Amino acid sequence: MPKSPPKSPSRSAASTQPPNLSGAQIRQTFLDFYAERGHQVLPSASLVPEDPTVLLTIAGMLPFKPIFLGQRAAEFPRATSSQKCIRTNDIENVGRTARHHTFFEMLGNFSFGDYFKEKAIAWAWELSTEVFKLPPERLVVSVFREDDEAFAIWRDQIGIPEARIKRMDEKDNFWQSGPTGPCGPCSEIYYDFHPERGDDHIDLEDDTRFIEFYNLVFMQYNQDAEGNLTPLSAQNIDTGMGLERMAQILQRVPNNYETDLIFPIIQTAAQIAGLDYSACDEKTKTSLKVIGDHVRAVTHLIADGVNASNLGRGYVLRRLIRRVVRHGRLIGIEQPFITQVAESAIALAEAAYPNLRQREKAIKAELALEESRFLETLERGEKLLADIIAKLPAKGQISGQDAFTLYDTYGFPLELTQEIAEEAGLTVDTDGFEVEMEKQRDRARAAHETIDLTVQGSLDTLAENLHETSFLGYTQPQAEAEVKLVLVQGKPVDTAAAGTDVQVILDQTPFYAESGGQVGDRGVLLGEAGLRVRVQDVQKDGAIFVHFGTVEAGTLKTGDRLTAQIDLACRRRAQANHTATHLLQAALKKLIDENIGQQGSMVAFDRLRFDYNLARPLTAEEIQQIEDQVNTWIAEAHAADVSIMPLATAKAKGATAMFGEKYADEVRVIDFPGVSMELCGGTHVSNTAEIGLFKIISETGVSAGVRRIEAVAGPAVLEYLNLRDRVVRDLGDRFKAKPEEIPDRITALQDELKTTQKELAALKAELAIAQSDQLIDQAEALGDFKILVAEMPNADADALKTAAERLLQKLGEGAVFLGSAPAADKVALVAAFSPAVNQKGLQAGKLIGAIAKLCGGGGGGRLNFAQAGGRDPSKLTEALTEARSQIHAALG
Repeated sequence: MPKSPPKSPSRSAASTQPPNLSGAQIRQTFLDFYAERGHQVLPSASLVPEDPTVLLTIAGMLPFKPIFLGQRAAEFPRATSSQKCIRTNDIENVGRTARHHTFFEMLGNFSFGDYFKEKAIAWAWELSTEVFKLPPERLVVSVFREDDEAFAIWRDQIGIPEARIKRMDEKDNFWQSGPTGPCGPCSEIYYDFHPERGDDHIDLEDDTRFIEFYNLVFMQYNQDAEGNLTPLSAQNIDTGMGLERMAQILQRVPNNYETDLIFPIIQTAAQIAGLDYSACDEKTKTSLKVIGDHVRAVTHLIADGVNASNLGRGYVLRRLIRRVVRHGRLIGIEQPFITQVAESAIALAEAAYPNLRQREKAIKAELALEESRFLETLERGEKLLADIIAKLPAKGQISGQDAFTLYDTYGFPLELTQEIAEEAGLTVDTDGFEVEMEKQRDRARAAHETIDLTVQGSLDTLAENLHETSFLGYTQPQAEAEVKLVLVQGKPVDTAAAGTDVQVILDQTPFYAESGGQVGDRGVLLGEAGLRVRVQDVQKDGAIFVHFGTVEAGTLKTGDRLTAQIDLACRRRAQANHTATHLLQAALKKLIDENIGQQGSMVAFDRLRFDYNLARPLTAEEIQQIEDQVNTWIAEAHAADVSIMPLATAKAKGATAMFGEKYADEVRVIDFPGVSMELCGGTHVSNTAEIGLFKIISETGVSAGVRRIEAVAGPAVLEYLNLRDRVVRDLGDRFKAKPEEIPDRITALQDELKTTQKELAALKAELAIAQSDQLIDQAEALGDFKILVAEMPNADADALKTAAERLLQKLGEGAVFLGSAPAADKVALVAAFSPAVNQKGLQAGKLIGAIAKLCGGGGGGRLNFAQAGGRDPSKLTEALTEARSQIHAALG
């Protein structure tokens, strides 16, 4: 914090001109600033996150999400990083606005239960105004409308005039990790490009005047399922400064694209096209900006191991590459060019991200292959457009849906379709095109809001005239079908011989494709001449069902007529488990809390998993009650009533819907009258009696406010009980006891083990005392202090603690630092300081934390006593030498 509140910013006051820093200098300055304030500098995490709920790394805080959610302990109380990120939810704005990107770097400083609002705000202000030298009179801040604390800090301690502190609603200034869990208000700093307009009508939504460059998130609450907020015991700080945005401000350019982070890439593309960027019209500049942004994104994606495909993050990569090719064509580039532009992107960023140059060959090979494939696709699109035009009358109109199909499937920009149409004397329904485009934006926004971002590929890019698959599996276990497409390793083929792994698309199928948590069916495809394809899984790509399997006999060909037959035994198991999840949710609502809702599920052939919102674990008694209730409903033989009805009607009848799920206007309702009514597209038993039996295996926590029940139903219960019976029999044989006697026998052994462990601990303490007495002679005098830094071979952490306390008592005023390697991959450290040593500024917790890092570990503690551990015993001698050096430096 500043020592005293600064004077109120005034537009008449002289301001220091901000330095014109390069993007690399801004990045390093930010990291150095927070490193000097005790933050551990961490490298950027991969764009492929460890978090399975997120497709790509979309925010600087994502690598720390498990810490914020309480799933993992923080290794450091403070951290700072420059995190590379990818977002594609608003891709259509890239190049059109001053600061939308798919790839960007987020500079962040984080506190895990350490400092909070005052320091976060003071440091953000100091960095912005004293280091980056942004004129205070050009800065405006926002706070959450109810955050009086942050408002007061900005006004009273920083000195911002009230007129330049804007209160904002939840939409803009309240961060949440989900419907439940850690959350808190935000405060943002904006740069004002036009302070001369005054403070009377500040509108932070006006991006021609303001740019938000620093966001401070104060994680201070936990939100339960009812929306109630309670203060967190450990409050956290999560901030983000956009590197590209700060570069725009400091480099005094009109947009992020013309900073040194992106503009050299744009210039390379312009040179290939024979263009002078400064002389280009806005349409051409937009295409060049898209190329600059997307090439930067795809080089980093490939460097982090992503390969182009039609699913998931591979589809994100493919889509970005195709947009680059498309915009290259728009500015007159007909030949392959991406690898040339990629070289510029690699050269620009390799100093900060060396893996770009290390993966150069792989990056360029992937880009060249995808570019050539898409150029062929564009040719097919041109043919399709020609077919569409041929069917239209003179002065006719190309429909918005056709124009969007050309754009989304074949990479045709609307402008190109319009240009070709105009040459033929036609027009294009641009309003209809925008309707289809808005639908796509809605899907992207929905994916972004749920932090799922799973992007499904489109098989339309592989086959023309491919229609959605008709699903017959609710009523038919087998059906005649035609093979519409055969894929081998994702590529279309005409035939596939025995032994080949294939993906098969049929015109209709009885196979259920994985969705709603239920796994896809298994079974066989049978055809003439002994053809047999074993299907192991079925997935959906939009409305198309993809059958994954292996040709066991015969030859599979596109156009074959065959019999598709599901494995009824597997289907019945999945049905039993799926219906059991419905009964389980009903039991939870009835017995525990009616506000409980599904947060996720998995329905397999051998088990089920059900995630639900609850802020506490279930008791053993509650688990038994739930299990008994579900089994009672099973025994009562409730018949299923399956119907299709309007969504509004289903909700009016009380049908349960999954929170956050989007449903069509017409929905399928699974009703077991008096027990459970849910919206569901999965397969179910026709009567609860078909389930047979239900057994809960475990109940655990998943994240803050979310619990998980794992269970088995139907035949899987017998398999589970048989396994447990075998275990009990084995234990009985080992203990020579009847099953009912095993718990008492185990308790007796545990008591015996505890007694033995206490005796062993006492012996270790005696040994530690004996070893410590031998070390006392190694103590050295240092002024008024005595210090002892030594290794105690093979001593564990408890023994070191006992020895350190005894040695310090004998030394009097002084410092003891001991280390040991009790195992081949383990280091133990302990530090004990007297009060006089602390008065010299030496703290046991801080010193030992720094020393432990040398051994690949960490730790901490109080001023006078601390313990730590590590994983590299080979560094123990070096660590002890460094500890001795630092103690000497502090006390010398």
